[in-house]
Amino acid sequence: MSKRAFLFPGQGSQYIGMGKDLYENSVEAKEMIQTADNILGVNLSYIMFNGPEDELKQTEYTQPAIFLHSVILASIIRRLDFEASAGHSLGEYSALVASGAIQFLDALKLVRFRGQSMQQAGIENPGTLAAIIGLSGDAVEEACLEASAAGIVQCANFNGAGQVVISGSIDGVRKGMEICKTKGAKLVKELVVSGAFHSPLMQSAKDKLGVSLETANIFNARRPVYANVTAKPITDKDTIKNLLFEQVTSPVRWEETIRNMVADGFTEFVEVGPGKVLQGLVKRIIPDAQVSGIDKFTDVEKYL
Repeated sequence: MSKRAFLFPGQGSQYIGMGKDLYENSVEAKEMIQTADNILGVNLSYIMFNGPEDELKQTEYTQPAIFLHSVILASIIRRLDFEASAGHSLGEYSALVASGAIQFLDALKLVRFRGQSMQQAGIENPGTLAAIIGLSGDAVEEACLEASAAGIVQCANFNGAGQVVISGSIDGVRKGMEICKTKGAKLVKELVVSGAFHSPLMQSAKDKLGVSLETANIFNARRPVYANVTAKPITDKDTIKNLLFEQVTSPVRWEETIRNMVADGFTEFVEVGPGKVLQGLVKRIIPDAQVSGIDKFTDVEKYL
């Protein structure tokens, strides 16, 4: 019996026009988008549908935009059964909503606050990210240790199949890039981001989010969510809170998450949200996994 998991994308999957066809074709989507605009007091739908790209790329808008797109899709296809979920960084919030651990509006406010806090932390403690292709996670971790004399640097995402993202101070990351090249990395590329996500430079954002999480209404999940920090399935509300807090400065253990899901019997993975990033990663980690995505309204129609 094949087991199906939903996967929810994180930052970097946004595109101009995202969610527009959902808004035009689904009453439910339209209501959720209008509610989000009202609650956030910002014309998020305008930025999603029309850009400009510079604005959509700002963390404080990117995070709620991707979250909103993903959660609308999960809501429209709620009759499609799934037995567990996982989300990449920000996507963990979408997964938690789909699994009943957080209500849509509560999560929307948390995500917006998380985006604002992370953007602010990026201004206070400027940093950067870099993608390293063609080295093992262990080799990249060693490179980060060696480079840490130059500044803060650590692994931020273990995306799988020789793709690791490092994060930290500009000097630390650039030194890490140099060392990774000498260790034989195929490709080393600095990424255009507004902060050193999943590194100690996000501590101020973590502290602020921690205060919001204290009072947030979080419930036990109805279906397991594989957490970024541990790569293991969780359902307990206190564990969820704690790991959302830790997630801000901890690496995303994506490869381990997918491998653990496969070990637990999952064979079908459906990416729910904008883009195809996670489908690509799963295919590289587990070449024979059944992988598909739901992004546009035409994708929704296929499933319904």
